[in-house]
Amino acid sequence: MSFTDWLKRNVTEARETLNAEITKFKSKDFLEAVVAGCAMVAFADGVVSPQEKQKMMGYMKTSDQLKVFNQNDVIKMFQKYVEKFEFDPGIGTGEAMQVIGKFRDKPQAQLVVRVCCAIGAADGDFDDGEKSVVRRMCSELGLNPADFGL
Repeated sequence: MSFTDWLKRNVTEARETLNAEITKFKSKDFLEAVVAGCAMVAFADGVVSPQEKQKMMGYMKTSDQLKVFNQNDVIKMFQKYVEKFEFDPGIGTGEAMQVIGKFRDKPQAQLVVRVCCAIGAADGDFDDGEKSVVRRMCSELGLNPADFGL
């Protein structure tokens, strides 16, 4: 391998690593909003189903903004929010809405709601309690629930 090839490969690898780190930095708040929203919807019926967890992790793996995060960190964050809901649903809701509300009037707000709708439907039954939670998110984000079929 020539020095030029070696240099190109190392520069490319360094650029990719830097881009991944920049994406993580930019998306940490978005990650937390999505995870908090997913926990809120998943817990709406008092039970977090395996299908809801799998749907959330599947989204995390495919999202360009979020796939750079370590899956174990995502699981820990999700569990943190679920535990808050289990301890006191009011506290869990307040903390989730605080991080979700950061995206009011931002383009990512719609994506947060869409992911939460998908989580609600993951177990095959997007029930009224889950829809109510997502409508509340819409209100917090300044979005019209009707735009999401709610």
